[in-house]
Amino acid sequence: MTLGRLNHVGIATPSIETSVAMYRDLLGADAIGEPFDLPAQGVKMCFIDAPNTQIELIEPYDASSPIAGFLTKNPAGGQHHLCFEVADIHVAIADLTARGARVLGSPRIGAHGTLIVFVHPRDMGGVLIELMETPADH
Repeated sequence: MTLGRLNHVGIATPSIETSVAMYRDLLGADAIGEPFDLPAQGVKMCFIDAPNTQIELIEPYDASSPIAGFLTKNPAGGQHHLCFEVADIHVAIADLTARGARVLGSPRIGAHGTLIVFVHPRDMGGVLIELMETPADH
């Protein structure tokens, strides 16, 4: 496995609307996508484009969403994960598990329409890592 580019930084938020206003008004973000639902993961999402990556805002649908648990511990929100691209998600999973890392669940389709998987933060220095198969348009 070879680590690819940083695709996005995932930020959990209790309100996408409030977070968008903060990035727009305080940091001058102007390439802001429309929020959309990702029912399979129990979240609403919105991407903000930066010159070299994206910020992924993640808001839970309800208390059953995995993001809701994060917000219980961090009510104001905060960095949830880093997402790196990999050429082949299945090769990446095989390599990581062979090296003793814990992959959380099976590959599934993420917000960019490509396969994703998460690596346990205990195996990554306390940081939740998302691996995403590089989109065809990159």
